[in-house]
Amino acid sequence: MADALALDEVVRFTSDLIRIDTTNRGGGDCRERPAAEYAAEQLAGAGLAPLLLERTEGRTNVVARIEGTDPSAPALLVHGHLDVVPARAGDWSVDPFSGEVRDGVVWGRGAVDMKNMDAMILAVVRAWARQGVRPRRDVVIAFTADEEDSAEDGSGFLADRHAELFEGCTEGISESGAFTFHDGTGREIYPIAAGERGTAWLRLRARGRAGHGSRVNTENAVTRLAAAVARIGDHEWPLRLTPTVRAALTELAALHGLEPDLQNADALLDKLGPAAELVAATVRNSANPTMFEAGYKVNVIPGEAVAHVDGRFLPGGEDEFRATLDQLTGPDVDWEFLHRETALQSPVDSPTFAAMRAAVKEFAPEGHVVPYCMAGGTDAKQFSRLGITGYGFSPLKLPDGFDYHHMFHGVDERVPVEALHFGVRVLDRFLRSA
Repeated sequence: MADALALDEVVRFTSDLIRIDTTNRGGGDCRERPAAEYAAEQLAGAGLAPLLLERTEGRTNVVARIEGTDPSAPALLVHGHLDVVPARAGDWSVDPFSGEVRDGVVWGRGAVDMKNMDAMILAVVRAWARQGVRPRRDVVIAFTADEEDSAEDGSGFLADRHAELFEGCTEGISESGAFTFHDGTGREIYPIAAGERGTAWLRLRARGRAGHGSRVNTENAVTRLAAAVARIGDHEWPLRLTPTVRAALTELAALHGLEPDLQNADALLDKLGPAAELVAATVRNSANPTMFEAGYKVNVIPGEAVAHVDGRFLPGGEDEFRATLDQLTGPDVDWEFLHRETALQSPVDSPTFAAMRAAVKEFAPEGHVVPYCMAGGTDAKQFSRLGITGYGFSPLKLPDGFDYHHMFHGVDERVPVEALHFGVRVLDRFLRSA
């Protein structure tokens, strides 16, 4: 059981890490090293020998291994990223990098995504050192850079250049799972992620005939691109249920006393009320236009126009995604991947999933654990290159009305102290038994 000092430390570590500004503005504009050094110091204080690894100066990752008691057991990866997305101070109620603890809540960028989980990991590892605890299987701890952009300086670099540090790891856990979801009936649901949609960030380019804005131009690049972007934005993607989503719908239907009519999944979602939010974004591929660039003067028709699209595809859905984009863009617009990462799917009937379920139930016996698929992605994508099956498991017990998903990349990001305490207890229980 996590001790009282672990409960104090998880709050302090969360606050301290928030105060270390690791804003990732993209394009390499970030410096995680101060946070990496902080994490490494705490790991060293637990008797571990953390390694600090960089592909690019200042873009630092930390890796350490805890030896388990059963050398024949496969190792478990526990990972969290150190970078955060930008925050505009003028939009916030508090300084987003203050790490302020007020009225039982820790405030600041990274409080949920995901310096809270980083702090939980550190608190658990240090509690084990005080208590002389060793897990059954080796546990590899990794704190990564660059998750909020391409991961090229973080998990991608670790997987490609330092695979030996993850030898024996068959499964991993990280962000976005085992949080309290209130479904509006008084019921508490704890979704554990067992899949992720693939990432497909796209650049569309239309070329045409440049000319004077006063003349008829049937080869207008802006018109061609705008039409393609409109078709993409209006496209209704067909329903596609993966095994993870089927399991989620089946369990959610049972909680609501409904027949799991998966042949009519849209109708079933309509009957699930707020709980449909856990599944609705992952029953289809998606493509959302996000940026449009064209021209330099109002009376000049440019010869080129460029747009960007945030696409996501389901496990097994990439071929359909590519074919659909070819159709929607048409003959006058080319498209390419700016960033592509695979979709993931993990078994929900594994001993590891059962251990996560049991750990949550021990400290939230009134809760209902269900699997779900993430709409977006995590570092688990890069670690999957090493054959590591990923789950989202960063436990938090949250009060009714706390909009967990809104906290990700949102204004006034924060996490309750009691949620951190719950997280440490559950994480400790799971890692001891996994």
